[in-house]
Amino acid sequence: MKNPFHNQYFRIALSAWLVIAMSILCFFTFYKIDAILKILQELSSILRPFTFGFVVAYLLLPIFNGLIRKTQPWFLRIIRKPEKAKSLNKLICSLLSVTFFLLILVALLSMVLPQLAESIIGLMEKLPDYLTRTEVWLTNLFSNNPVLEENLQQLYASVSASLMDWANEQLVPQLLEVMKGNFVGSFVSNAISFLKTVLVGFISAVYMLNSKDTFSAQGKKLIYSMFQTDTANAVLENLRFVHKVFGGFISGKLLDSLIIGLITFVSMSILQLPYVVLISVIIGVTNIIPFFGPFIGAIPSTILIFLVSPLQAVYFVIFVFILQQFDGNILGPKILGDSTGLASFWVMFAILLFGGLFGFVGMVVGVPLFAVIYSAISGLVNRSLKKKGIVSDTMTYISLDHIDAESHEVIPISEDSVAPTSVKLERFKRRKPPEDASPKN
Repeated sequence: MKNPFHNQYFRIALSAWLVIAMSILCFFTFYKIDAILKILQELSSILRPFTFGFVVAYLLLPIFNGLIRKTQPWFLRIIRKPEKAKSLNKLICSLLSVTFFLLILVALLSMVLPQLAESIIGLMEKLPDYLTRTEVWLTNLFSNNPVLEENLQQLYASVSASLMDWANEQLVPQLLEVMKGNFVGSFVSNAISFLKTVLVGFISAVYMLNSKDTFSAQGKKLIYSMFQTDTANAVLENLRFVHKVFGGFISGKLLDSLIIGLITFVSMSILQLPYVVLISVIIGVTNIIPFFGPFIGAIPSTILIFLVSPLQAVYFVIFVFILQQFDGNILGPKILGDSTGLASFWVMFAILLFGGLFGFVGMVVGVPLFAVIYSAISGLVNRSLKKKGIVSDTMTYISLDHIDAESHEVIPISEDSVAPTSVKLERFKRRKPPEDASPKN
């Protein structure tokens, strides 16, 4: 039977039908954008446990693979059937990986939360004294301008009253619950949906780790069924690159931030600075954000210490500067290496762009995500240039004036090409015509 796609008129009719269908779809998409967004939000809420489980499974993937490599020979020696041994090995290693993650999470929370709550409560107890000092300082500063002083005092009184009410009515009671050990009860009563997300997420993480080889095989099968072989190979290569960039960056950044938080805790304890646990957590968490993370964490921490002792705040600023030099020049490159390959400008651009779109999560994943997009665009450009027979080396284009249309040879910038237009015109007038040239009738 003759293939209808070989018929020119059939292809034209099919193209026209697809254009009309896509136009109608786009029209209804824009016309019903609110309903579509609502549906997407509901779908996102339903799939949130699986999203959480995927994130946990992806973070635990290096631990899971390491356990598989270490324990698989032992399982194969004990169990005679290889398939059964591998299946049991995957199940046990996935359970061990998730259990290890839960134990680390519970240990960190049990150590950090009480001390963190104690630091914040201590700060809240001293807050009235800090507010009084600030009010006196503002009064003395603007004593020569009574109108401005009165307006500032009213504004300051309103802000300080709201801050004190929030601290006394909401923050402190919740922290006292944590200190009394009633955190689990209040958590269950106030965040049942979150508990459901965490529970289902961890269960799905076990399934994802245990079935990752099957999911990978099904994905490859689907790709090769949808695309030509060369295209499918390129898709798989790009997916491996995405995994390399994301896995290396996120895992390395988490380890780097954990080490920085521990160094901050030990150093601040030695220097006897206030709010050791609180500031260590702030520095460690914000360090996950590339480029801007150190500033985001250091500024509020410095303000907190300054309220207690300006001199200690100076010590803290010096310590943070030394710490960030160590992290940026020694620890970070040692752990992360050149995992993204992005220049500093594009790192800053990616953080601002994805941070503005997706908040804290966007600031964390923005750099590896933009690295993948940048690499994809760069690959498309280089392949297009190679098809045209044009050089793809970026450094060659720095001194390029133009490319010869016939030979595709790179013509560098010469003295004539950079000269002003008036100079070029004068040189053209000075040129002598060829001897055999004759005027045309």
